[in-house]
Amino acid sequence: MANRLIHEQSPYLLQHANNPVDWYAWGDEPFARAAQEHKPVLISIGYAACHWCHVMEHESFENEEVAAYMNAHFICVKVDREEHPDVDHMYMDAVQALGGSGGWPLNVFATPERAPFYGGTYFPPRPAYGRLSWMQLLQRINEIWTEQQDEVALQAQQMLAHLQQASLTGINAKGSDWDMAACSAMADALLQQADTVYGGFGKAPKFPGTMAISYLLEHYHFTGSKPARDQALLSLDAMIEGGIYDQLGGGFARYSTDEKWLAPHFEKMLYDNALLIRSMCDAYSLTHMEKYKKAIVETIAFIERELKDNSGGFYSALDADSEGVEGKFYTWTWAEWQEATNGGDPIAEMYFGITREGNWEHTNILHVAVPVATIAKDTGRREEEIIAHIETIKKRLLEIRGQRIRPQTDDKSLLSWNALMNLALAQAAKTLQSKEYQLMAEEHMHWMLQCFIKEGELMHTWKNGTARIDAHLDDYAYLIQALLQLATGSGDVFLIKEAEKWIDVVMQRFVHEDGSFFYYTSSAQQEIPVRKVDMYDGATPSANAVMAHNLLIAGMCLENNKWTEQGYYMLQQMNNTATRYTSSFSYWALIMQRYAKGLKTIVCTGNNAINMGLELSAHFLPNCYIVTSEKEISDIPILEDRLFKGENYIFVCTQQACLSPVSNAREALQLLTQ
Repeated sequence: MANRLIHEQSPYLLQHANNPVDWYAWGDEPFARAAQEHKPVLISIGYAACHWCHVMEHESFENEEVAAYMNAHFICVKVDREEHPDVDHMYMDAVQALGGSGGWPLNVFATPERAPFYGGTYFPPRPAYGRLSWMQLLQRINEIWTEQQDEVALQAQQMLAHLQQASLTGINAKGSDWDMAACSAMADALLQQADTVYGGFGKAPKFPGTMAISYLLEHYHFTGSKPARDQALLSLDAMIEGGIYDQLGGGFARYSTDEKWLAPHFEKMLYDNALLIRSMCDAYSLTHMEKYKKAIVETIAFIERELKDNSGGFYSALDADSEGVEGKFYTWTWAEWQEATNGGDPIAEMYFGITREGNWEHTNILHVAVPVATIAKDTGRREEEIIAHIETIKKRLLEIRGQRIRPQTDDKSLLSWNALMNLALAQAAKTLQSKEYQLMAEEHMHWMLQCFIKEGELMHTWKNGTARIDAHLDDYAYLIQALLQLATGSGDVFLIKEAEKWIDVVMQRFVHEDGSFFYYTSSAQQEIPVRKVDMYDGATPSANAVMAHNLLIAGMCLENNKWTEQGYYMLQQMNNTATRYTSSFSYWALIMQRYAKGLKTIVCTGNNAINMGLELSAHFLPNCYIVTSEKEISDIPILEDRLFKGENYIFVCTQQACLSPVSNAREALQLLTQ
């Protein structure tokens, strides 16, 4: 018999709708019942593509005996962390403060007032790995709740105080200025953590680290640092050639479980792919190497093919599992390979690293094991011939794979992740000079502004025509950034006015009491007891860092000195932290480096304005914001008095002064390199 989650939209919650556990979705009702019955609340947080979430569900939440105990002694709440990242943030911080490691599933025990007093991640059905079983933990928590109420209340009170204080970390830090020497120190800090053999940063498991990669690429652009360039490109190359990249269908998995990027955690997330597209665009702009263009095109094609809703938006993720087995959809046993290749293919086997024994759990993950040049040399065939052969094999394997049972799609759309994808499309359009991608970005922006606005308010999620849950800071920050970027390629400068509208909302509802940084949740949201000010980069850029960038750019375009001053002040306050812990604050470092080199605006006007803007956009100009308009728009101060009878002009301005106007892109580029 289905529980009340059957009425939810989230694929993750629907996965648990037939559990014998009496689950509630997040809301006021379960906490009111907990207060009435004087029971602790179990808050279990996960997401649809999470492998260990599925494991714990099968082992414990589908067990009738375990479920009966949970129902008798706890009020049980299931939360999709992607629907409620604010809830996830607070309880994750609590578990980590208790000395636990972070991750999902996240299982937290809280009072009816929502204050956490204990928690952890995965718990096995039997004692193992030096941990209690799930049932043992439930029994212990019930015993503590029943017999040690004073201690529970004190622990919860202390935890809330800690979370409140932790949320203010960095707010009162002593600010300081910085220069390119400080930016070089940040690059050195990243390079000290770099894996110079296999690429990436740190040991396994390895995450893409796109913000660090983009920082290093920009550092090379500004300073000529070869180590920065080499590490960034090594990291991208290793991922593109590794098992983390889908060699047949394009797109990247979430992370690699090993240092060589061979064995991924097979879930594919929209945000990872959006961020990787942007880093690959940076790499292509700097090198013009075809492999980056190819990976950009293949990744966008994957997203269009497998993560796009018919209405025009993008879904959240693809599961890691199919038929209950992680990676089964993507891997090849020797028997499957033999059948697919009609008895074998020595060249493809050499290229993809296919063996009878397998390269991962008795099966094969496709990756670039041997370069084309080496195969050509070893076989005496031309490289073009090898490439054509591999492409033919890829098409055949992709057709065969398409007949398999697919991983589940998390088909909810999130505003923040869709905005990141819009940024990726717009950047790919400029980098590759693609009208197709530009149109895709424009149509997708129209979809976002239609679907995520409900009664004039931004919403966080959308599915099947329904938008719900109030938007968070990252939703606003990434949308504003996407609006500003799309304005540069489309010539639709009214997108800047749209960005201005949402910045005003952020300033009204999210700004911290000291007037500098921003809370993650709006002042209208009362669902959690602690409003967090989040500074770190997580899997996606820090929303506060993105807002600092937005304020600087929009402030220059709209001549709003208050915004530019606040953006600079935010960077100033974070300078010491970003210098000391660059890997955790890479997006802050990125904006600081651009600021140190001097933010510039480039205004193209006249009958050929859009084409001049596109010509400039093909170059790597990370510290420049390009505005194009064939009309004088008085509502946007940066365009005022800059159109002269249709004549073509390009105006380059620094943060302090404007240079003499020029009439073509070549002359503008010369000004920018002076």
